[in-house]
Amino acid sequence: MFDRRTFSKALGLGTGAAAVSLTGLRGLPTASAATPPTAPSPSPGIHPSFTRTKQVRAGLLDVGYAEVGPAHGPVVICLHGWPYDIHSFADVAPLLAAEGYRVIVPHLRGHGTTRFLSARTFRNAQQSAIALDVLALMDALKIEKAVLAGFDWGSRTADIVAALWSERVKALVSVSGYLITDREAQKRPLPAKAEHAWWYQYYFATERGRTAMETPADRHALTRLVWDTVSPTWDFDDATFERTARAFENPDYAAVVIHNYRWRLGLADGERRYDRYEKQLAARPFIEVPTITLDAEHDPFTAPDGDMSYRDRFTGAYDHRTSKGIGHNLPQEAPADFVRAVVDVDHL
Repeated sequence: MFDRRTFSKALGLGTGAAAVSLTGLRGLPTASAATPPTAPSPSPGIHPSFTRTKQVRAGLLDVGYAEVGPAHGPVVICLHGWPYDIHSFADVAPLLAAEGYRVIVPHLRGHGTTRFLSARTFRNAQQSAIALDVLALMDALKIEKAVLAGFDWGSRTADIVAALWSERVKALVSVSGYLITDREAQKRPLPAKAEHAWWYQYYFATERGRTAMETPADRHALTRLVWDTVSPTWDFDDATFERTARAFENPDYAAVVIHNYRWRLGLADGERRYDRYEKQLAARPFIEVPTITLDAEHDPFTAPDGDMSYRDRFTGAYDHRTSKGIGHNLPQEAPADFVRAVVDVDHL
């Protein structure tokens, strides 16, 4: 029997909530063949963390990323959302590493230690630009093919890579399903309750919202409020939030976040270099790779009809699951559910 503290240290993570039982996850043929393990409850004062991160030049960026697991194992790339960082996968990564996976967890552009190589580069956060960052990272790390798994911005990014560059994707785990942005559809109003959940998107359309993201105290309060409201059942402590909030101190954070949300609403332009990709994405391309989509029961952005609104976009092997009692940050709130989806999709 391994010692969990030694094992976590060897993987480059701190000890703590990574103590999800690994028993039963090994060698799962299908999801229906096993009972999901229980997700961990955080221990007071213990906060699992990536104690070592790396940097690599990839495309337009110097990418900061965490890596755990065997160097020659099959690759899983975990992609975070907003307002989060790589620590959404602090519990997920060691569990996947224990299954033999090489786990790569990058800071998206504008987050953490990821930096633009040139001060002249436009701080663009349109969807295809972020997807191309992932391809550039794979090229820089000489990764030909990987399982992509993400939530929020990370789901959208993984969906795009799977749709446009399927030869690089072995399988896909996408929280909230098909999130490729249709800017034309974004012009149409949503039901009032759905619009209410997107309050910060409209706030960021104003200069007042931009100023809030550029002002440390206001940014801290705003992002903490988002955590509280979109994960109403998650009993996280201040230290857990503060660990992630450090990633928001990136000098490009405000510009990237504001551009992302304004671009989606048609209030900011992208760059012509990405036009051909956006034209393809506007057609809502099919995703052919094996896919598991996940919903969180208490995520305000989870569609009431489950996967019915996007099921037709996935044409390969497919499964859909709902994590009961869980909010928006599914990988961190229910790491065992997320890990099981990755292991299972690799066998679909």
